[in-house]
Amino acid sequence: QVQLVESGGGLAQPGESLRLSCAVSGLNFDIYAMGWARQAPGAGIEWLAGIYSDGSDTWYADSVKDRFTISRDNVKKEVYLQMNVLKPEDTGKYFCATGILPTTQHDYWGQGIQVTVAP
Repeated sequence: QVQLVESGGGLAQPGESLRLSCAVSGLNFDIYAMGWARQAPGAGIEWLAGIYSDGSDTWYADSVKDRFTISRDNVKKEVYLQMNVLKPEDTGKYFCATGILPTTQHDYWGQGIQVTVAP
């Protein structure tokens, strides 16, 4: 059974940082590109960042480039999203999923975790 479990969300003030983690089990993590997406209130899914299976390359949406950093640990089978200089518009439910680009097929998704950025 494939499971992707996000953690690390919560409430932050504008300008603060949060680090999301995603623990993956039930699949050969080493061969999967991984990424993060979010869904803001009342909006669709926005693909934010992706990383190749070996961590050799990454992709970022313009909305988070230079503020968010994706990384992974293939030994722990985890993928991370370091979020810096958070803005209120970063509020939403964050999901980890397989795949690197917005157009990539995303076979597996986590349940998501809430991030709220407010004063």
